[in-house]
Amino acid sequence: MRAVVYHGVNDLRVETVPVPRIGARELLVQVAVCGVCPTDIKKIQYGTVSPPRIFGHETAGTIVRAGARVRGFKPGDRVALHHHVPCLDCHFCRHHAFAQCETYKRTGVTAGFQPAGGGYAEYVRVMPFVLPGVVKIPAKNSFAEGAMLEPVNTVLKAVRRLSLLPGDVVLVAGQGPIGLMFTRLLQLAGARVIATDLLEPRLRLARKFGAKWTVNVTKSSAGVPPASASQPLQPGWMRYNKRSAFDSQRPLDAAIIAVPSDAAVQQALQLVRGGGQVLLFAHTKRGAATEMDLASVCLDERDLLGSYSSDFTLQDEVARLVFSRRLDVRPLISHRFPLEQTAAAIALAARPTPDSLKILVATGIHWP
Repeated sequence: MRAVVYHGVNDLRVETVPVPRIGARELLVQVAVCGVCPTDIKKIQYGTVSPPRIFGHETAGTIVRAGARVRGFKPGDRVALHHHVPCLDCHFCRHHAFAQCETYKRTGVTAGFQPAGGGYAEYVRVMPFVLPGVVKIPAKNSFAEGAMLEPVNTVLKAVRRLSLLPGDVVLVAGQGPIGLMFTRLLQLAGARVIATDLLEPRLRLARKFGAKWTVNVTKSSAGVPPASASQPLQPGWMRYNKRSAFDSQRPLDAAIIAVPSDAAVQQALQLVRGGGQVLLFAHTKRGAATEMDLASVCLDERDLLGSYSSDFTLQDEVARLVFSRRLDVRPLISHRFPLEQTAAAIALAARPTPDSLKILVATGIHWP
């Protein structure tokens, strides 16, 4: 079969590798599509893991072979895969910290070599311990929608970490695919969302996804482009948004930082009210340090939270949201690349353009 094999920093090669062999409790899935995820981009661009590996974990496809002891699935089933599933029994799982579970940290979907997801290949082997994470895709829905279940899960998990009441005002910094999912899920939860981004096309889509107010942060409070696109929002910044009747003097109830910006975190801690919450979703590079006024956390009783990866217990709810299209993920998918152009897909996802959002890689065997 064809597969895109990682051989080192920014070194991806389309190669022929053996189709995975499965055991009695495993599945063989023919990949239809696989989403490009920032965590894989980081591994490829910074060489944080040893080669060779076959990446790609936001995967959907068709079961072509089921082991003799597999129950509930059969060849021909269209499915979405989750490559991490927790044990549900350890100390971390009992505290609902599933991403810290040792079983969860194992990767249970592979196309060969050290398991790494395998979605950038024509076939993947699904191991027994992640079979509970396999979700059947309804006939009316596409493989692309199935591939979006895992990223939607990570966002819903983060939303559930916040203590929000209906009508609360929440800032979502960054309106890429993840930020747009936050905007829609928060709107469904009854929050009023302020969406910020550098790109106008994303802000237009944010309004369609339920944002009550939008702000282009490349403009200062007077609407004049600053020297740097990373310039913080200025006091009174919302007064200049003609689409808004928002009282700029009201503090935020919560802020979600969906971009890896330290300045955004620092400013969010100033904008959020006492007792409010700031959630980090994109700060995944270890060793980075930033200055912070810790008294703004202690004295003002603000919560500084992190959220990473998915929550297995939300799997059914996520499937209902996506497959019912209450959260319609189809507008988030901007580009589709054939398997042979996976490197180009990853490059575009790493350096988005005004018209790019979610990038998918398709094997060409099944589509959509």
